[in-house]
Order: sequence, then C-alpha cells, then structure tokens
Amino acid sequence: MAEGLRERKKRETRQRISDIATGLFLERGFVTVTIADVAEAADVSVNTVYNYFPAKEDLFFDRSEGVVDRLSRWVRGRDAGESAARAVLRELRTEIEAVSPRIGLIEGYDRFMRCIEEAPPLRSRLWSMQQELQDNLDATLREETGAPAGDPLPTLIAGQICWIHGTVFVAIGREMVKGRNPDEVSRDILVVLDDIEELLGEKVLNYAVRGAP
Repeated sequence: MAEGLRERKKRETRQRISDIATGLFLERGFVTVTIADVAEAADVSVNTVYNYFPAKEDLFFDRSEGVVDRLSRWVRGRDAGESAARAVLRELRTEIEAVSPRIGLIEGYDRFMRCIEEAPPLRSRLWSMQQELQDNLDATLREETGAPAGDPLPTLIAGQICWIHGTVFVAIGREMVKGRNPDEVSRDILVVLDDIEELLGEKVLNYAVRGAP
C-alpha cells in the first residue's frame, strides 16, 4: 500500500509539473520559459523537474510515448482480414468522427501549434518523434509479416502509412490554427481522409493482411 501511495504521488507531481509548464509555454512561449521558471511555479526544485523531465522539450511533449508507438499499436490490433494501412485508416476515421483531442480536434490546439512553430527546438523534437514513429512501424511490419532484414518493402509501406498519418495531422493543424470549430474541421478532414485512401495503391492497401484466427 505504501509503495502504491508513493507511485501515485509521483504521478501526481509529474502531471502537475507538466500541466504548469504547458500553461507557461502557451502563455509566454517555449523559448522564453526556463526550467527554473517551471520549478518556481510548481513549487519544486529545478532538480525535481529534471528528475521527471530530462529536457525542456520533454515537458512540452509529455505524452510523446503514446504517439511514437501509435501506428504500431493500431497495426498490431488490426482485425482479421484487415491490412495494416486499412487498420490505420479505420482508426484515424474513428478518431476524426469522435472529434478526438488526441488528434488535435480540441479548442486551443491552435495555441499549441503556434508554440511549436515559434520554437526551433520543438520543431526538431517533433521531427525526431516522426522518425521514431516510422522506425517503430517499420519494425512492427517486419515482425508481423516475417519479412527478412534486407526486404525494403516494410520500410516503403511504413513510409506510406506515416504519410497518411502525417497528412491528416498537418491538415488538422492547418485548419485549427485558423481558429475553426473542431466539429467543422472534423467533417472536412473526413473528406481529406477519403481522398487519401483513393490515392493509395493496392499494394499498400493489401499489405500485411491479418489471416483468420
């Protein structure tokens, strides 16, 4: 019980620091805010902040772990008879129809995007996350299909699926920065997703189809 309590307090402290930092970044800009500013606002030491977040970028992209393995999770969870690309298209469509904040369909997302645009370190970290997302998917596709190490196809398919994912996120970000209503953006992005699917070739759409159990 005592160990559980300690873990809960650590999670609460970590979340509080993250929430306070996010508020400061959105209000004053990522580059302007220092770790010392975050520590003072959260009433903790600078070392405590670093214990939870090794770099300032980690404070901003606090939930990046769930992002970089997102496509791999979706592919591993695909239905029988469903390919990797169709699983990702289905999951994206579900998120868009639900007007999910997980894909940026939330009031205030425009402030989040502007903060990234104004901060080169955040743009660099975002690029690294996108690369990690693709590398993880490449490894997953190889594992799921049993492709040998020298086979280039999983890498090519991973690139195409990441293009689907990235194009949707860019489209959402572009529209949300305009200050549009998330519900309206959701309807428009569903059309974009249909257009994306029409552009994909059969080789991509039929790759890594899961067999019947």
